[in-house]
Amino acid sequence: MTRSGLRRALRRVLGRALAGAMGWLRGFSGDDAYDRYLTHHARAHSGPPLSRPAFYREREQRKWSGITRCC
Repeated sequence: MTRSGLRRALRRVLGRALAGAMGWLRGFSGDDAYDRYLTHHARAHSGPPLSRPAFYREREQRKWSGITRCC
């Protein structure tokens, strides 16, 4: 393998590793929630999905409404 071919292969491997790490990080932090919602909505529901701001507003409302303590 030539030196330039080796560099291309190394860039490709590093790019895939970085993309995988970023995907994991987005999933871990919840940053991919809207993307997952769109996928679910397309499979399970009819009608238009919520906009990104409306989705996050509803999510925050669900998270912080109701009883959030044990006593």
